[in-house]
Amino acid sequence: MDSIAGTKSSLSWAVNISVVLLVVLWLIPTVGLLVSSFRDRDQISATGWWLSPFPVSENYQVKAPADHATPEGGVNTITGNVFGEGSGKVSRFGGKRAAPTEFKAGETAELTRDRTLTVQSDGSYIYTSPAEITRDPSIYFAAASPPDFSLDNYRTIMASDNMDRAFINTLTVTIPATIIPILIAAFAAYALAWMDFKGRGFLIALVVGLLVVPLQLALVPLLTLHNKVGIGQSFLGIWMAHTGFGLPLAIYLLRNYMVGLPRDIIESAKVDGATDFQVFTKIVLPLSFPALASFAIFQFLWTWNDLLVAKVFLPSNSESWVMTVKIADDLLGSKGGDWGILAAAAFISIAVPLIVFFTMQRYLVRGLLAGSVK
Repeated sequence: MDSIAGTKSSLSWAVNISVVLLVVLWLIPTVGLLVSSFRDRDQISATGWWLSPFPVSENYQVKAPADHATPEGGVNTITGNVFGEGSGKVSRFGGKRAAPTEFKAGETAELTRDRTLTVQSDGSYIYTSPAEITRDPSIYFAAASPPDFSLDNYRTIMASDNMDRAFINTLTVTIPATIIPILIAAFAAYALAWMDFKGRGFLIALVVGLLVVPLQLALVPLLTLHNKVGIGQSFLGIWMAHTGFGLPLAIYLLRNYMVGLPRDIIESAKVDGATDFQVFTKIVLPLSFPALASFAIFQFLWTWNDLLVAKVFLPSNSESWVMTVKIADDLLGSKGGDWGILAAAAFISIAVPLIVFFTMQRYLVRGLLAGSVK
């Protein structure tokens, strides 16, 4: 019975498990990125995001004030507390940078030149030296700090120079670069699906062939062409570039959908005297909305998240940066080790694509499966 159409396959459990595994594999790094966006650099460096709800053991360095040294029993002594006026619990300590946690709290560390250091678990310390203390000695220690989640990373990004400008530039690039290829591809797909002319088969094969051409091969020749015609590094240039790179997939997707539309409806309209343009605008285009929305999702996500094409076809000045370039050149360049900042920047960047995806997701599967069955 497993091979009879309409019956439930015995392997459906394997499909369900595979889907669950794929979802989990996608969610784990996404959740980790989200959690990291609320943590500071020190805590991210100390532990993984999965340990973020627990206290974090971090290494600290403080200076013992040399001007507080007092002679006691033939040695100069400095006393104090590594936490200052605060509180905490020291687990280990050390007297040199190379070994910041060499000794347990409460032990007496024998340092060079007959110096000693003792740090208690409550943070109180005693530093002794037989010679006069002229410089502030360093005390290294490890202490547990409570989990710390805040919006500081997001505030830092929003306060960054020209971030609002980068957001507007991204919209300026993405919206036309999504609409223009849809308009062109819709006309081309209708012609390839319902109009009979010489060379149609060759054009369809050419569109399929262009799907596998890496866009990196066309970047330099296309930029050279743009410079010759006067639209080199500009918004018009990047619109044309995204249009060219997106057209093969758009035509292929829409053509497959339009071929599957009922022939009787289109032939009846032509019998009634409708022109190809009227059939296209009044019948085919409204019926093809799922495919149009499906491609719009792909194209919007591609252009919004694009870095390579934006770096090539937009001016290098910061006034023309989109968000991906802003994050890569400014935040990543100046804060390359601050993963909390980068994680927060990533989530700010994907906010709009998420809204677009969840708004139009009901059309995605319908558009992708169009033409797969009759």
